[in-house]
Amino acid sequence: MIWNEGQLPEDWTIETLVAKHSSKPYNPDIALAFYRSGYIESWGRGITKMTDLCIKAGLPKPSFYYHSSGIWSVFQKDIYNAEHLHTLGLNDRQVKAVLFAKENGKITNSEYQEINDIKKSVSATELQDLTDRGVLVKVGSTGRGTKYILPDKQ
Repeated sequence: MIWNEGQLPEDWTIETLVAKHSSKPYNPDIALAFYRSGYIESWGRGITKMTDLCIKAGLPKPSFYYHSSGIWSVFQKDIYNAEHLHTLGLNDRQVKAVLFAKENGKITNSEYQEINDIKKSVSATELQDLTDRGVLVKVGSTGRGTKYILPDKQ
């Protein structure tokens, strides 16, 4: 988390901040001094740049919060956590399976069935959904040798 005392421009919200916007520095003189000294490369791109760099690194977008005492950003280093996986629209069984694969290095269809107490057809459908979404990668062909791993473990 990174916190800074300060205020958003009048009538701005977090939604305004994360959308494309013009720059409105709270103190234009200090902002201009930082710009001229090279500490600011351009106006109004900081939030977008932080978000794009997180996505490029395979991380979740940062969350931004504002209260009268200041503004802060929260960065997550691990996208394989229940909270983030739920934001992708995964059901509880799928989240459990991804966390299982994270901890064990892989998950098979039979392990998916066992940890979720479900039938093979449901397991196959949900594992296919996880691979279609890019959350898991299928390794091997159909059958006993098939396993599913996290994309960064390839």
